[in-house]
Amino acid sequence: MTPGRFITLEGGEGAGKTTLAELLAARLRSTGLEVIVTREPGGTPNAEALRTLLVEGETGRWSPLAETLLLYAARTDHVERLIKPALSAGHWVICDRFSDSTRAYQGAAGGLDADRIAAIDTVTLNGFTPDLTFMVDMDPAIGLERARARGGGHTRFGRQAIPFHNTLRRAFVEIARVNPDRCILLDGAQPPKQVADAALAGVRARLGVIV
Repeated sequence: MTPGRFITLEGGEGAGKTTLAELLAARLRSTGLEVIVTREPGGTPNAEALRTLLVEGETGRWSPLAETLLLYAARTDHVERLIKPALSAGHWVICDRFSDSTRAYQGAAGGLDADRIAAIDTVTLNGFTPDLTFMVDMDPAIGLERARARGGGHTRFGRQAIPFHNTLRRAFVEIARVNPDRCILLDGAQPPKQVADAALAGVRARLGVIV
């Protein structure tokens, strides 16, 4: 059986990743592919329990290192119990956030040294990375307004000050720049269908799937 493919969606608060995941999954399913949509932190019962600890409470509840360790505990469970088995079964997996979010949130914006994050990533994931990553870029002020409008702007991260979110944006763009073989930058300010069309074009070009 041909293994499935692993696609991740990254970006700041309210960038439209959830909508993109739904549109992209629907299009891939229309070609006959089995597609699982999941999220981080979360995706499995254990990881969802950790998600509550991570996204609720005061903004300073955890240090960047503590957040990273919690995130990788959730991520390890997610990968071992859901993502890898699905890929082995030939399913495609679309995940809203993965390791790049840790590099941006806890690393660039939180101040945790990139080498420490890389070491934790190596120990826990042993080189497991997405086949393709879409970075959804947009003005953080617009994204935060979108998140608040749908009731999702009150998480610990959504309540961070605007300089934090500006740093996130720069970090995601930089990750895309230094990983051009894996990452594609999308303009999140475009209408959702146009963003999805651009992502589908990326899937065709990078993964060779006719969609």
